[in-house]
Amino acid sequence: MTDPNYTHLAFLLDASGSMAGIKSDVEGGFDAFIAEQRKEPGRCTVTLADFSSPGDYVVRYAGKDLAKVEPLSLHPRGMTALLDSIGRLVTETGQFLADLPEDQRPGLVIVGIMTDGHENSSQEWTHAGIKTLIETQEQTYNWVFHYLGANQDAIEVGANLGVRADSALTYAPAAAGSAMEAYSASLSSLRGAVARGEDVESARRGSAYTAAQRKKAGKN
Repeated sequence: MTDPNYTHLAFLLDASGSMAGIKSDVEGGFDAFIAEQRKEPGRCTVTLADFSSPGDYVVRYAGKDLAKVEPLSLHPRGMTALLDSIGRLVTETGQFLADLPEDQRPGLVIVGIMTDGHENSSQEWTHAGIKTLIETQEQTYNWVFHYLGANQDAIEVGANLGVRADSALTYAPAAAGSAMEAYSASLSSLRGAVARGEDVESARRGSAYTAAQRKKAGKN
């Protein structure tokens, strides 16, 4: 049986060249998100990977204790190989968890994806392949996926990736910090509910983004 008091957060961050204009906002928002999650009870580990062009995928840390996560330093460059990067993060996270004894595996696994643009350069994965992968992880292993997208309809794009509408958030580039604030609030709700014994699916529905959060994140 998995540990209901243990959460693993895997976060995939777009580091393509277009992120340069919101670099400071993203860094500040991510750091505030980590600080908020440290206030929540229970054990939590974090994996952070960023990506740009095909083959440019960097794991900044994997399975790191939340208390030891350092401030984010983003280095924008290249294009947006989003599909390949999602495939790699999900696959490697699955292997990381599979290597743990069952009683040491997290009761809650949350994958966050943040980008400011559309897929434009992947070579290995297709939208259909990623959708199947994400839906399998949610339905078979109770993972929870969030998609934060700027310069697009994140609900529509997220649906093509297999991410549910209530876990997809469209944000204005100037409001990247507000998007991370909403993401953190959703995760806090989710983690608290699971720790109290609620099943993951019910907890996920209860942590959906609110209209107020969507409005704030969408403001330029």
